[in-house]
This record gives sequence, C-alpha cells and structure tokens, in this order.
Amino acid sequence: MILVDTTIVSVANPSIMDGLGTTMVATLWATSAYLLAYAVPLLITGRLGDRFGPRRIYLFGLTVFTLSSLACGMAGTIEALIIARVFQGLGAALMTPQTMAVITRIFSPRNRGSAMAVWGITAGVATLVGPILGGVLLDGFGWEWIFFINVPVGIIGFVLAMRFVPKLETHAHHFDWIGVLLSAAGMFMLVFGIQEGESYEWGVIWGPISVWSLIIVGALVLVLFVIWQRVQRGEPLLPLEIFKDRNFSVGTGTIVTVGLAVTSMGLPLMFYYQLVRGLTPTQSALMLVPMALLSAGLARPVGLLIDRTDPRRIATFGLALVAAGMLLYFFLLRPETPLWLLLVPSAVLGVANACMWGPLASITTFSLAPQLAGAGSGVYNTSRQVGAVLGSAAIAALMQSRIAAELGGASGGGAGAAGAAGGEAGMGGGQLPEAAREGFAAAMAQSMLLPVAAILIGAIVSLWFARRPQKTNTNPIEVPAEA
Repeated sequence: MILVDTTIVSVANPSIMDGLGTTMVATLWATSAYLLAYAVPLLITGRLGDRFGPRRIYLFGLTVFTLSSLACGMAGTIEALIIARVFQGLGAALMTPQTMAVITRIFSPRNRGSAMAVWGITAGVATLVGPILGGVLLDGFGWEWIFFINVPVGIIGFVLAMRFVPKLETHAHHFDWIGVLLSAAGMFMLVFGIQEGESYEWGVIWGPISVWSLIIVGALVLVLFVIWQRVQRGEPLLPLEIFKDRNFSVGTGTIVTVGLAVTSMGLPLMFYYQLVRGLTPTQSALMLVPMALLSAGLARPVGLLIDRTDPRRIATFGLALVAAGMLLYFFLLRPETPLWLLLVPSAVLGVANACMWGPLASITTFSLAPQLAGAGSGVYNTSRQVGAVLGSAAIAALMQSRIAAELGGASGGGAGAAGAAGGEAGMGGGQLPEAAREGFAAAMAQSMLLPVAAILIGAIVSLWFARRPQKTNTNPIEVPAEA
C-alpha cells in the first residue's frame, strides 16, 4: 500500500481538483508532499528500527499511515489533504526500511532468496497496481476511496504483524543528531529541487533561491554529511563500513537505475494508451496485467533459484530483459499497432521483474550484518526513491521536448504543441485528433528510450557483483519460540 499510494493519486488528480474546488498546482502538491515526506527520512527511520526494534517501528508507522489515510479521505480542503499526505508519507517512511530489515535478520543469507523474491516483486507489482486500483475505485466510489481502502488493509496488516512478525533483538545506539539534521536537510533540498524543478521551469523558486542552487546546495550538504559520518567520534547515523561490502555498494548503485527506469516508464505508456488509442485510465492500466501476473507467479520459483545458485547473473539477466521489454515498447508504440501485440512487452517485463527485484535485493544484502540491517535497508530504499524522483523529473522534461519536436510543425510552434498535449493529458482528456496521433505516439516511443538507457546502465553496473562467499559469519537473529 505504501508503493500503491505513490501512483494511485495521479489517476485521481482531476477528480480531487473538482471535488475540493482547487487548482491543478495545489492538487499536484498532494503527491509531492507524500513523496517528500516519504523519501527524506528513510536513512533515519532505518536506524530507528535498529535501535527500538523493527517490529515496534513498523507497527507505529503502520498506525500513522492508516490514520492519516483516513484523514486524507475525510479532507474537506486541499490544505487538509496535503497535511494528511505529509503524515501518510512519514508513516510510510517509518515502515519501509523495517520490511527489508526483518527479512535480513530472521533468514540466514542462503535461505533468504524466496523471502527477498516476494519482497522485491511486491515492490515491482505495487507500482503497477496503483493505476488499476485507482481507476476502479474512482469509477465505482469516488476519489475519497483511494485513501479509505488503506484503512481495512492497515488494520489487517497490524493484526497480522502483531501475530506473525517476531520481536527481534535491539541494539543500543546513540543518535548522531548532527548527522540527522545534515541528512534531512540535504535530502530535502535535493529531492525537492529535482521533484519540483519542472513546476518552476528550472528557474527561480523564491527570491535568490533557484531550483539549481537548491539541488547543488543539497548535494553539498549530503557530501558534508558523509564527511561528518567519517570523522565524528560517536556512533554514525550511516555506518560507512557497509560500503566496504562490494555487493552492497554495487546493488545500491544498481537500484538507483531501477527506480529511475520503473518510474519513468509508466508516464509515456499511459499517455500513449489514453491519448493515442483512446483507452480509459482503467483500460490503460489493464494492459499491464500480464506484467503483474507473471511477476507474482514467478516470484517463488525464482526465489528457490536464488537460494540454490549464484543470484548475481540472474539479476543481470533480469535487468537486461527489462531493457528488452522496454525497447519492444519503443518499436510498438504506433497508432496502428494491434492492442493485443502490446501485451507482449508487458509479458516480457513480467518475467524480467521476477528475475530482477528479488535477486538484486538478495545479493545486495547477503553479507549485511544483522546490527546493520536497518541502516542498509534505509540506504537501499533511499537510493531507489532518489532514482524514482530523478526518473519522474527527467521523463517529464524529455516528453515535453519530444512532443514539441514531433508536433511543432503541425501545431504552429513546439511549445504550444507540448503545452496543449500535456495539458490535455494531465487532465485526462479524450483521444487526440487523428492528425496529431502519429507525432504524439512517436514522442512517447522516443521517451521510452530514457528508461531503456537507465536500466542498461544498471545491468552494466551489476556485472561488478562478486560471487557470494561459500561461508558467511552473518547469521540470522534467533527468534524466540513463542514468536
């Protein structure tokens, strides 16, 4: 539900805008506020799990997430919705690192593959479920129910976590408050600048503050944060020794490209289905069902394969297959392509996802010591989220550029064409006029080359994975029998 909520609101933006009587800019902040509150604290919340126990922090985060979801559905103004979305993002940030940390700590490295496969596929499929679930709930009940649906899920999840997730050993930590401030400030400036750059046309935000100055200062603050982690004499918020593990470093770099590619793929695909082919949001999302079904169905077999063989080449194969599936979309996104043929790349991506998410998470965390599970999970998930923010910003700029290039001549100016098509797309307008469909489809196909390039870089980086050791001193935490 955490990841579903990163995509489900985008489908509902026009309905929320009409229902609350607000502007599109204000409505988009309902998504931006959630993503900021989710991405910024991940490094910190990962360490909270090490200190107070992942089960306790997970349950607290789940409570915050569920109650804030209820508040989102009951919001009567856009301001109330944005505030509730901030708390929803904070609840998500508290939960996310604990899920991976619990798996790392209760399964031995060589028996972790199946669990990591399920964890990884959940992350992959959830981003696809968002638009489908959002369309169904909007058509049947109204925008409030994209938030209300979280309440019963949250309650069930709380009961199941209380019953089945064990209490794990905690480790005494002295929090590095300077590190907390530096990481939060740096992440906020970096993520806000990248995420909102397009909104401010990559220019001035307010007074002397520009988008690029915010991004640069944010990056510098994060460099200062890393230096502080190295020189401070207490206990660091981010133990830099985790990066001495070659596979953890390679996996963290690779997951950035995965986050970028997966996030940037969906936007041109959905615009093509809706504006070129005239499908509804729900019908468009259903074109991705083969991907979701094959990803989920293959999770268990691939998980067993991870435990029995060296998963590093499975991950590389999965990344390369993702690139192949996306490249198929590049060749098939034409106005005349039969819709059934567009299910083929969706199926290819389903197999690819099963071979990518689980093996990648498994090899990355294989040698991670239990006491560093929270920190490692925080870094891994933060890296994925930063990649997602980069992908969201980059694909928006690229799509606008390609629309202007392809439709400029037909519409009397590139900027006008891009703005008109983008405005219609953003509002969920109907099918484009026939004269504009070919150019718009070409622009969307060309935009697909961005995620292809990103995931190919990830595949190349993954070649540096080392063979996992035959023996390891990283043992699972003993779980009390009563748990």
